[in-house]
Amino acid sequence: MSTIKDFSYSHPIKTILEAGGLKNRLAAEVKELGTDRILLVTDPGVLNAGLLNDAEAALKNAGITYKIFSGVEPNPRTESCYKGYEMAQEIEAGAVVAVGGGSPIDVSKAIALLMTNGGDLESYEGPEKYKNAPRPTICVPTTAGTGSETTAMTVITVKSRNYKMTILGKSMLPNVALLDPSIFSKMPPFIAASTGMDALTHAIESYINRAANPFTDSFAVEAIRLIGKYLRHFVGQAADLEAATGMLVASNLAGIAFDISRLGDCHAMAHPLGGFFDVPHGVANSVLLPITMDFNLLADHGKYKIIAELLGEDVSRMTDLEAAPYAVEAVKKLSKDVGIPENLVAYGVTEDKIPQMSKDAMLSGNIAVNPRVTKLADIENMYRLALK
Repeated sequence: MSTIKDFSYSHPIKTILEAGGLKNRLAAEVKELGTDRILLVTDPGVLNAGLLNDAEAALKNAGITYKIFSGVEPNPRTESCYKGYEMAQEIEAGAVVAVGGGSPIDVSKAIALLMTNGGDLESYEGPEKYKNAPRPTICVPTTAGTGSETTAMTVITVKSRNYKMTILGKSMLPNVALLDPSIFSKMPPFIAASTGMDALTHAIESYINRAANPFTDSFAVEAIRLIGKYLRHFVGQAADLEAATGMLVASNLAGIAFDISRLGDCHAMAHPLGGFFDVPHGVANSVLLPITMDFNLLADHGKYKIIAELLGEDVSRMTDLEAAPYAVEAVKKLSKDVGIPENLVAYGVTEDKIPQMSKDAMLSGNIAVNPRVTKLADIENMYRLALK
C-alpha cells in the first residue's frame, strides 16, 4: 500500500519576481484586471519610507485613479478594515492593491471581501462563509516572511474579545503576487529577522504536519534551504539583492506550502499572543517554534534530520532519532543570531492570560494537523515555557 496520502492541489496566482517590478509592472497589472480605479492599502512605515512614490507616478501616468489607505496597524483590527472599505466605496474601486507586510495584505483581502459582500466581517469567520467572490487583489510584499501574498485567507483581530479570527476561501487568493526585492533596502534589521523567522515557521510546520504531501514538501524544503542560506545575511544587509531575492522567494514558497497543508501548534498559539498582547506575529512564532518542535519530536519520521541538514548542521552520520534534536537547536541558534528575544516577557505577556489564550489556540484548525496529538494542558505548558 502506498505511503503517499491523497491530496488536492490548486494554486492559480500570477506570480512575478522582478527587481523594480513595483515601479515597472504595477500599472499594467491593474489594467489587466479590467479596472482603472483602485484602493492602495499600506501602513505608515511604508508610506513614510517613500516606497510608494515611484508606483504612484506610474499609476498617474497610466491614468489610474487611486486613493491610499495607510491606517493599517500590526495585528490589524476589524475597525481598520471597515475604514478602508469606506474609502474603497468612495472611489468605486474595481480592485485593491496592497503594498506592505502581512498586515496591509490581510486588510486588503478583507476590504476586497467587504466590497462584494458587505456586512459584518465576523460573520465570515471560517471556511467559505461568504457568498460572493471578493474584488480582485494585487499584493506587493515589503517583508520577506508572511507569505500572505499567496494564501487564500486573511487574519483579522477582533479587539473586543482579543481574538484573531481567520476568514478563508478559494476566491480569496490574490490575483497577482508582485515580488520586488529592490524595495527591501530600507527594511530595519529586526523586521527582517522577525518576518524571516515567520517564513521559517511556515516552512517547517507545513513540512512536518500530518497534512503534508510531496508537493508541499518540495516547496517547504526549498524554503528552509533558502532561509538557512540567506536570513543572517539579509538581516545584516537587507539591500543586498541576492539575499533579498532569496528570502522573498523562500517566503513565497513557504506561503504556498502552508496554504495547502496548513501549519501546527506554533501558529495556533501565536495568534492569541497577537490578540491579547499585540506581540508581533513573527516574534511570537520565533519564540514558540523551538518549543513546539521539541514537543513534536515524538512524532518525527525523519524530517527533523533533513531540517537540521538544511540549516547547516552536520548530522550525516547520525540516525534520524539522534539527529532530530539538532533541528531544534539549529532553529534556536538562527533565532538568536538574528536577534530575536528568547522569551515573551519583554512583550508584556503575563501568565494569568494563559488559560484563555490556550482555549483560543485550541479553536485553530492548525491543531488538527499538528504532528503530535495536542491537548489543552499541552498548550498551557508550552505557553509557560515561552515565558521562562
